Amino acid sequence: MIKDAAGRYFASFVIDTDPQADAVRWPVDAEEVAGREVGLDMGLTHFAVLDTGEQIASPRFLRRAEKKLKKLQRAHARKQTGSKNKEKSRRALARQHARVADARHEFHHQLSTRLIREHQAVHAETLNVKGMARGRLAKSIHDAGWSGFLNMLEYKAERYGRIFQRTGRTFPSSQRCSNPACHRIDGPKPLKVRTWTCEGCGTVHDRDVNAARNTLQEGQRLHHLKVAEGHHGDPKRLQSDGKTKGPTPRHGAKKQEAKESGPDNCAA
Repeated sequence: MIKDAAGRYFASFVIDTDPQADAVRWPVDAEEVAGREVGLDMGLTHFAVLDTGEQIASPRFLRRAEKKLKKLQRAHARKQTGSKNKEKSRRALARQHARVADARHEFHHQLSTRLIREHQAVHAETLNVKGMARGRLAKSIHDAGWSGFLNMLEYKAERYGRIFQRTGRTFPSSQRCSNPACHRIDGPKPLKVRTWTCEGCGTVHDRDVNAARNTLQEGQRLHHLKVAEGHHGDPKRLQSDGKTKGPTPRHGAKKQEAKESGPDNCAA
């Protein structure tokens, strides 16, 4: 039994699950999802962009609750230390923070369940969240909860027989042309450049959709190597080809993108 800061009690249970029972819970025809694969590009302006062009809006739970949180924090600071009113205000503040966390958690569960249910394989980038959250946008980055969302995708994929593959941190998904016949790397681009034309093949790319397609292609390549060579799916253990090498780490590009976007436009 665990009691949290908001005064709520939680009990934990450990159970064994039956794969056949899980299959009954998701009575989706195997042929319906066979061959369906999706690549994700995580961000702050949009929580995620799929390689199909679909944009998942960022709920920005913390930003939407900031006004009420500030009011509760000011009221808590005015209460006398050690008094009953101080404890009441502390619990009220903790309950509000718990509501924000619960709403974010529910959003992650709904989206991750949908992606795993509708696709046989999900490919996502590996983000250095700790490194990105050292700047002035730390609140927005933590509010997005990328790590928790990707962990949900991973364990749900394992439970329901799907494939989940992460790309390497240094993979230049925003810098590379996603045209399989080209894959030219043009280098980093300012955030204001939302569309660009590849100088190698002339293809016009949307910045986020192109990154998601590159993530899909690289995830497929890594998974095929894992199956062929018996690795465990860790991008660090897989040999990269010349087309996937880039001078700028992916988390550095994300940090630059968040910095240029500003807290008001990009806050999650």
